[in-house]
Formats: sequence, structure tokens, C-alpha cells
Amino acid sequence: MNAPARQRIQRRAVHGVLLLDKPLGLSSNDALQKAKWLLRAEKAGHTGTLDPLATGLLPLCFGAGTKFSQVSLDADKGYLATLQLGITTTTGDAEGEVLERREPNATRAQIEVIVARFIGEIEQVPPMYSALKHEGRPLYEYARAGIHIERPSRRVTIHRADIVAFENGLLTLDVACSKGTYIRTLAEDIGRALGCGASLAALRRTKSGPLTVEQAISLDALAAMSEQEREALLHPPDSLLADWPSLSLDGEEAARFLTGLRRRVQAQDAINVRVYGPQPKAFLGSAHIQSGELIADRLLSPQEVDSLLGAV
Repeated sequence: MNAPARQRIQRRAVHGVLLLDKPLGLSSNDALQKAKWLLRAEKAGHTGTLDPLATGLLPLCFGAGTKFSQVSLDADKGYLATLQLGITTTTGDAEGEVLERREPNATRAQIEVIVARFIGEIEQVPPMYSALKHEGRPLYEYARAGIHIERPSRRVTIHRADIVAFENGLLTLDVACSKGTYIRTLAEDIGRALGCGASLAALRRTKSGPLTVEQAISLDALAAMSEQEREALLHPPDSLLADWPSLSLDGEEAARFLTGLRRRVQAQDAINVRVYGPQPKAFLGSAHIQSGELIADRLLSPQEVDSLLGAV
């Protein structure tokens, strides 16, 4: 007996950013595909992966929002990280095999001193169990095959690492850091400095640029909604740029800017600006200002601008 044909979903143009609270055990791509299916979206992408064992904020971009996903990729991040002191593993987290167990005898005062050493610019060696590529293959494929690859260190910044809790060998830190920071590596380095070793027991992303996990929704809650309710949750694409300065143009100047033409403006030079048309919330795209010229970086199409204005 033939299996029934799978019903095809009628995809549609959806524009905006969905702030998802990714559940434990699901890959970022799987979470993206589920949300894309629920919204029947034509085009979607996420803004940097969270490991399956990590939970928390995963901004998902749809339609015009995908043009600005790099902004979220490059943004500072916030995490709530739980370190298991005294246990080191093959992967640096709870998923790996235990390599060594030691008694974590450090006091809270000693931990505060050690953690403080990691504040500011530091050097990190990316873990073998990561998606970084070497000769076209992710490092974790080499790691699973028992092949060790030398990795150059990279400079990252830990803006803050506050101790939230410390009990029974579990140390929870509230971390604010630059893009590209590996919290697993930070956990291992802190454990090494303490002399007892450590691995990452749990990780939750709480912040990405101006976006916070308090604004996010779970997949279960999203699935329980109507399509109209799901679409109403979408933040506009410029929410990814909310901490950038903004600039508004009149009708003629806005139309020329949307064609990619440079415009003369009375404004100070700026690396990043949000650009708007004369109507309230008429987001046109991102740009930079150099020597009094507004130079487009990423532009919405006129159709995307009209679609977003219709959704306001």
C-alpha cells in the first residue's frame, strides 16, 4: 500500500526577526526549519549557531531580515554558563567522555580571583569539537576520527563574568563577551587555572546585541498559536540594528538612496547607521557616513519597504 502523499506547504514572503528560545537537544538549524515551516516562510536564516546542549536566545531572520543577520553574528553576546569544577571531558562539555575527576577544593574567594584574570582581552584556542573549518571540513569531524589539528589562538574579549552561584562544585557565571568567544574553552581555562579542571555543564544564551532572551518565545508556544499570532511576534528587521544611530531622509532622497546612490548629508562620520524614509518606521537599510556622504551597505527593495510598512 502506498504511503499518502505529503501535503505541500504554500510558502510566502515573510519579513522580520523571530526571537526564539531554543530548547535543549535541538540543533539551531532544526529549530530554524521548524519555525520556517510554522510561518510558511520562503526565506529564512539564523544568526549564529547554538550547540544542541545549549538553550536560549536564537534570533531567526526571515525575508528582508536575512540581509542583516551578519549584524547579529558580529554582536556581543551574553550567556549564563554553569561550570562543573573537577571534571574534564573530551569535548569540554557534558556531552563528552570524562577524562579526569578531581576534588574541587577552591573557595569562592579563590574563584573570584581566578575569574577576574579572564576579564578583558584574552587569547583562546578554539576547541577541536567546533564547527570551525580546516581544509574544508569542520574540526569536529577530525576530532571524532581521533585526528588532532593545531589551531591558532584568537583574541576575544570578556566584558564581564559575574559569579551567580557556587555550590557542590557547580559554578554559574553571567558572561558578557565579544563574538567568537567559546564558553566551553573559557570553562576549561578557568578550571585549569584553578588546578582542578572544569567542563561546561549547561549553557544558556541570554543576549545578542540589543536583543534579550526575555523577548523570546519557545517552539512549543509558537506551535500552539495561529498563523496570524505567529506573524505578529515578528520584530522588524531594524531591531537587529537597534543600538545603531539613525538617519531619516525625505522622499526624493530616500528614493535615490534605495537605488544605491550616495547622498550628501549633514551628519558626522559613522561606521554604522540605520536609514529611514519620511514615513514613520520606513526602514530603508544600513549604511555608513564618510566625509559627509551617506553610503549604502545593505538595502531593502521598494517591495520589502512597502511590505513592512503594511505590517506596521
